[in-house]
Amino acid sequence: MPTEPENPSLSNPSAGAAASGVGRRRALLAAGAVLAAGVGAAVGELTDGGRAPGRAGAATGAPPPEAPIPFHGVRQAGLTSPQLPATRLLAFDLPVTSAAADREALRALLAAWTRTLASAAGASPDPRLRADGGPPRLTSLVGLGPALAARLALAVPAGFAELPAFPGDRLDAARGGGDLLLQLCADDPWTLAVVAELATTAARSAGATPRWAQSGFLPRTAPGTTPRNLFGFKDGTANPDEDASRQWVWGPPGRHENATVLVYRRIRMDTAAFAALPGEQQDLAMGRRAGDGAPLTGTAERDEPDLYAKHPDGAYVIPVTAHVRLTGPRLDGGARMLRRGYSYDDAPGDRGLLFCAFVRDPGQFTRVQNRLAERDALNPFVEHTASAVAYVLPGAPEGTALGDQLWA
Repeated sequence: MPTEPENPSLSNPSAGAAASGVGRRRALLAAGAVLAAGVGAAVGELTDGGRAPGRAGAATGAPPPEAPIPFHGVRQAGLTSPQLPATRLLAFDLPVTSAAADREALRALLAAWTRTLASAAGASPDPRLRADGGPPRLTSLVGLGPALAARLALAVPAGFAELPAFPGDRLDAARGGGDLLLQLCADDPWTLAVVAELATTAARSAGATPRWAQSGFLPRTAPGTTPRNLFGFKDGTANPDEDASRQWVWGPPGRHENATVLVYRRIRMDTAAFAALPGEQQDLAMGRRAGDGAPLTGTAERDEPDLYAKHPDGAYVIPVTAHVRLTGPRLDGGARMLRRGYSYDDAPGDRGLLFCAFVRDPGQFTRVQNRLAERDALNPFVEHTASAVAYVLPGAPEGTALGDQLWA
């Protein structure tokens, strides 16, 4: 019959006393070691500003910081990297003096912006950009307006010009246009504020004057998914892939193959009135379902809309006034725009979309916008209040400056 192990302290009192004495000594030694380790750790954190080496992530559970986005490259990072959640657009004018002096001023400004933006995206000496987590996540995009390009006879694509007027436009000249356009994107408004200040200082030093500025934001969006606009619909679903972008977004082989054209529109949205519509009417106006972003003729967001599908009564499943139908690539020979829009909220009655589309041929946007202005179901809920167009320069590889090809 099994028995429990004998307890020495009960069967042999002297052995139990000896054992308990050893146990007490071991406990005291262990406690002393724990205390010493605690004191040592505290001293280490005091001498390291409260951060033990190599333990920042382990102590807080925070993920390691994301790597900074390189500024230098054959294309500007503001187009080649994933959209960052905050943006600021700034426009500047270059005063008219003489063609030679203005060309030199532009060259000096682009060189200064190259240095400023490359520094801000990397190891900036500005203490405001040296966060504990490393350099900020920042991208930039620099473009030139049509008036400046024509005035200085710059090497831009043939036919590059201002957009025509569209029916229904209510444009404020003080919020649009400009000789130079700079778009900054970052993970946070702090970085944008600092870099915008540095870029504006560089522009003023070269003789340029600020024209307008506009801030925007994206909702929290999982990587690889499409952000939503303030109507609650996904915005940017049908963006082209790299192969299609080489045909419709980037310039043709040669001087402009890593350049493109930005079309910017500030679109005020009556979000309250749109939200008051029944959900089914919202979907019909858009031509997509708000929930999953799928076209009314599909089951998934990236399904191609079937513009010819009809109900048994003969009505189109995607109505003839639906936004998706009027912007469909099929109506433009398959041409697609690369859209990287942001929302804005400047006042209770002034919120909406900062429409930023990149195209090889701005005439594509003109055709689409004319169709929308004529019969888009969203027209009662939107108003275009500002506009700009800019030739987006190729990138600046290491050792070069933005705009070097303008003087070739």
